[in-house]
Amino acid sequence: MLTVLTSVVSTTAMAHDPVFGIGPHVLFKNGFEIALEVEAEKAVDEKEQALVLDITYGLTGDWALGVDLPYEFKNDGINSDNGNGDLAIFTKYRFWRRDSLGLQESAAILVKVISDTAADNKTPTLKKGVTDTVIGLTYGYESRRWYRWASVRYRNNGINDAGIDRGDQIFIDLVGAIRLTPTGYLEPDTVWMLELNGELGERSEFGGEELTKTGGVEWFISPGIFWTKRNFAIKAGIQIPVAQNLNYNQDASSYRARVIFEWHL
Repeated sequence: MLTVLTSVVSTTAMAHDPVFGIGPHVLFKNGFEIALEVEAEKAVDEKEQALVLDITYGLTGDWALGVDLPYEFKNDGINSDNGNGDLAIFTKYRFWRRDSLGLQESAAILVKVISDTAADNKTPTLKKGVTDTVIGLTYGYESRRWYRWASVRYRNNGINDAGIDRGDQIFIDLVGAIRLTPTGYLEPDTVWMLELNGELGERSEFGGEELTKTGGVEWFISPGIFWTKRNFAIKAGIQIPVAQNLNYNQDASSYRARVIFEWHL
């Protein structure tokens, strides 16, 4: 009986990750995940949208490798631009897992390299001019009814072509979720999520001097939903700012939204 219940948790609960944060979910060996993300955000007059194709492959049952292929649209209130964004390569390794009756806990590490391959158009709002690296640690608790995740990520932002040492960032995510009605694998399944997302940014520097209008802190409350039917899933959520302390009157975020369509093969 324990084996059967553990299998149910592995096929239903472990297919879930937060909308904005990260979770320890990895694919089965030789499995593929194809996902299409639609993203939008606004900060006063600045607007950004993106379509992102994510392809992930399960190297083993605990180790996955993937690539992000974005197409971006940006408007800063003066200039607008659209084109291919920065290709990113990522890997996630689940180094710990514990199964019990109707419950699974796990933890994973993430490494992501964000290239400098965005389109260099006449209005270069897409081009950042440097490769960045993200490392992260995540924990997940997933049962038939309750979920919780916690993660922290550190983004190292390099020095761009203009000689600006772009400030590094830390991302903190705390997430709780509930499945109101437990269902079987063959039935449609709905999980409701609530995330707390924090972003802490250092000031950028140029020539050893800090740039005043950079860096700061933003916190978001992010309600979301995860709907699945067998190997197909839809995730959606919106980030609502609840605390903002950006240096020197920067344009604070008005909202961010994301919808993700996932297909496991």
